[in-house]
Amino acid sequence: MPLRSASVKRPASDQIFAGVMSGTSLDGVDAVVADFTATNDAPCTLLGSAHVGYPTMLRDELLALQQPGANELARAASAANMLAELYADAIRRALEAAGLASDKVRAAGVHGQTLRHRPDLGWTVQLNNPSRVVERVGIAVVADFRSRDVAAGGQGAPLVPAFHRALFGRSDRHRVVVNIGGIANITDLPPNGAVNGFDTGPGNVLLDLWCGRSRGDPFDVQGQWAATGKINGTLLDALLQDPFFAQKPPKSTHRDKFNLAWLEGHLARSGWNGEADDVQATLVALTARTIADAIRSYAADADEVLVCGGGAKNETLMLRLQDELEPRKVLPTSAVGVAVEHVEALAFAWLARQTLRGEPGNLPDVTGAKGPRVLGAIYAK
Repeated sequence: MPLRSASVKRPASDQIFAGVMSGTSLDGVDAVVADFTATNDAPCTLLGSAHVGYPTMLRDELLALQQPGANELARAASAANMLAELYADAIRRALEAAGLASDKVRAAGVHGQTLRHRPDLGWTVQLNNPSRVVERVGIAVVADFRSRDVAAGGQGAPLVPAFHRALFGRSDRHRVVVNIGGIANITDLPPNGAVNGFDTGPGNVLLDLWCGRSRGDPFDVQGQWAATGKINGTLLDALLQDPFFAQKPPKSTHRDKFNLAWLEGHLARSGWNGEADDVQATLVALTARTIADAIRSYAADADEVLVCGGGAKNETLMLRLQDELEPRKVLPTSAVGVAVEHVEALAFAWLARQTLRGEPGNLPDVTGAKGPRVLGAIYAK
């Protein structure tokens, strides 16, 4: 169901929440301000939004912090402060777009930047300094959403399926929502039955890394470079042999697993000496195939696939997905009224609301946790 348009009459402030998301793609910060006074036709109203890009220095440091290195604790603390300033800036811009003062917002859900994710070892790390965000914007902050689910035996991801159900669920249609950030995940929304969801594997992460390595560009705009290459079936088959793809859900992953070293290892073992654009085309095929395989295996009856995240703007990837998933319709979430870049930020605004209401934010069937849990830590104003 689409979001409502903001009306002239302003809602009560106890239902207004901000959401901030900086995902695995490391392209920047998306922030929204939304009213969660639900009506029969929509669960929330988008009041304002903003995007703040990462400075190159910060993006490079976040990439470096994905791996152990010298003085990493001090470097991580410094990067957390820089992130907090960007989060605060994004919230202020979203408030300005909404025409609202900070005292009209109940709280902001600020996810942080995932650096390492090892639920198999019982931990996950989202870099953040929520106290600094509170000081800069004067709004209570809810952060560290994943740790409680991991402590309860879950994957800590994905956390958005419950919100996807509220936003996109339909009683007359079997939908799947695909979020393609750095990592891709799916949410299965059958008209009758339990919601399911899990990470399917790399989304944009390998595409962006290979584009940066080969061309010096942070990402392949609209997949134009990938469209010039040819899919190498032998390389694709080798990539698809990774055990993660055959692993049954619940499951989640991150750059800890799918990174440049993973890709270069495959290229070295295959004796690759082909063109760089063929690798890019093959990586697009990998993302599309693994998403499609997950849908065919766990949501075979779905008739509509809604795509959000940065990958929805990759035209080559969207075409590959449509080819893989015929005869299902594959559409960006913007086709049903929600901009592809807003979905995850809205989800963390909703999760902050769940926390303050003392209500669970996870779905145990999705994450594998022992039961429903109230997620997040509250940093009071």
